[in-house]
Amino acid sequence: MSTTETQNLCGLKREDFQTTINGKNTDLYILKNNQGYEVAITNYGGAIVAIMVPDKEGNVANVIQGNDNIKAAASGAEPYLSTLIGRFGNRIKDGKFTLNGKEYHLALNDGPNSLHGGPAGFHAQVWDAFQMSDNTLVLNYVSPYLEEGFTGEMKVTVVYTFSDDNELIIGYMATANKKTIINLTNHGFFSLAGIADPTPTIDDQICEINADFYLPIDKTSIPTGEILKVEGTPFDFRTPKPFGQDINADNEQIQNGSGFDHCYVLNKKEEGELSFAARIIEPKSGRTMEVYTTEPGIQLYTGNFENGYKGQHGATFPRRSAVCFEAQHFPDSPNRPYFPSVILRPGQQYKQKTIYKFGVIK
Repeated sequence: MSTTETQNLCGLKREDFQTTINGKNTDLYILKNNQGYEVAITNYGGAIVAIMVPDKEGNVANVIQGNDNIKAAASGAEPYLSTLIGRFGNRIKDGKFTLNGKEYHLALNDGPNSLHGGPAGFHAQVWDAFQMSDNTLVLNYVSPYLEEGFTGEMKVTVVYTFSDDNELIIGYMATANKKTIINLTNHGFFSLAGIADPTPTIDDQICEINADFYLPIDKTSIPTGEILKVEGTPFDFRTPKPFGQDINADNEQIQNGSGFDHCYVLNKKEEGELSFAARIIEPKSGRTMEVYTTEPGIQLYTGNFENGYKGQHGATFPRRSAVCFEAQHFPDSPNRPYFPSVILRPGQQYKQKTIYKFGVIK
């Protein structure tokens, strides 16, 4: 593993990520593929702090928003910046759900609702890390009984692999000793133009999403319970179009999300299949990203609440300078029995695979 920034494309230093938090050591891990490109990850929250990939001219830039030191990662303006999310990604209405006839109460950290597993969710924990090879990192975390209000002890493993085809492959596995709920994801804030001061907006990026339906939300971003067709709405990305075309549309759903902040119901031939979910093209650089996942849904978030906060190497992240594709089960699923189940029982294994594949327009 590279030890000095002179050997790394990303220019990040391990020592800037090394400290002790709650008795556990944090560090920086750099994955390289045989093309010499890189992904850098810290075990604090499993945050991805660099993805160094080329544009159509071969110029390499960092295409993910993150921090360049542990202090900023642990106390930055955006706590979920490109981190792992758990135990439950997205929102749970009123922070409440019922399991086995018992009501559980979670932290209310997003208005009246619970968001992303609570303020001390997986994004704010130090994971045990083991770099298996140049291109593979294994992270483990044991979430104790009633952590952030969730029942059962949960053991979680996340494997990051950076393939020779410039695919960032994220594999998730989890078990629990009591019946509980689970919805894991990665909250990567992708900026295919390359991070900068300021990082360009995503308005011109062309997006395609493999979904005929989406979940409308109320004014607090909780699904209404309906599953609506995208056809004839700003949410139709079945034919590729720029984000900017409809991001400010005069539409109640766009207003409720302050832009796109909605879960799409991915088109699947069978439950749990690894299939194409989304693609974006950044026209100036020619960079592309494709998303594949085993999950039934993907949350599209267009950085509507970014406000210009600082990131790696003095980059700034203005409103809508990133796009997130959070592969997941649907928000508020514990309170919607007809949504795909998020229940994990003892003896079962939760599994998920999501791939972010980077390329250039041919």
